[in-house]
Amino acid sequence: MPALAKVLLPVDFSERSVGAARYARSLAVHFRPEVLLVHVLAPLYSDLGGMEVTGSMLLEVYRSRSAAAEKELEAFAAAHLEGLNVRRLILHGEPSSKIVELAHQEAVGLIAMPTHGYGPFRRFILGSNTAKVLHDADCPVLTGIHMETPPSGAVPFRRVLCAVDLGSHSAGTLSWAAWLSREFQAPLSLIHSVTAHVESVDEPDRGWQAGIRETAMAELQRLQSEAGIETDLILETGEAARVICAAASRVSADLLVIGRGSAAGSFGRLRTNAYSIIRQSPCPVVSV
Repeated sequence: MPALAKVLLPVDFSERSVGAARYARSLAVHFRPEVLLVHVLAPLYSDLGGMEVTGSMLLEVYRSRSAAAEKELEAFAAAHLEGLNVRRLILHGEPSSKIVELAHQEAVGLIAMPTHGYGPFRRFILGSNTAKVLHDADCPVLTGIHMETPPSGAVPFRRVLCAVDLGSHSAGTLSWAAWLSREFQAPLSLIHSVTAHVESVDEPDRGWQAGIRETAMAELQRLQSEAGIETDLILETGEAARVICAAASRVSADLLVIGRGSAAGSFGRLRTNAYSIIRQSPCPVVSV
């Protein structure tokens, strides 16, 4: 059974961070973990540009930045995480590396952070820090463009969709999704996208496609059986991100759970499509 004794919430004090905090709060209210509220101060050279600052002036800038960040972190916790078990931390260095390092040191159960997409093209953007955390973190990561405008009040987890690539990591992905659905008494659906192949004009027989679908469905049923759950099974053909995100909309999922820790499976390439799924998903995504 997954552990959620600690939730890591990195913030930059933007509206996107406020949205991520609402999702973290909903999980914290249910599981009562310790929330690690973290702000990472990037190296001074990133703020000072070409300015030459040395000695006592450098130390003063360092202290000033730290003090200001601590005040902002305190105000953020009071405004968005009141009543929860919160530990505030100021870290210094390259943000994504520090976030992953802290998550590992503290045995964090989940990291909640926005995608940091900007402007009208936010659906096509995944912030570099978020991308690096998704790539390097050992624990599940909750992210999504919709953290920018989450529902007011408590964030609902009423329906969960789990997407698997049928690779070696699929059982763990489904186990995590099933656990969360049980905790919130949310219906769970399981989906796999079979990669579409262009058929040769000289080979009109589509029997091989039916064979692939039968094998994939058998694998979904096996995963479901081994997990000891009953859930809706969805098997569709097409580009993974498009198929999965369309299904998330169709079933009105509040959360999409995907795997990102295994090589591509025999019947799909979910891992290579993880970023596309996160960018296009109609709801937040947990990458396990």
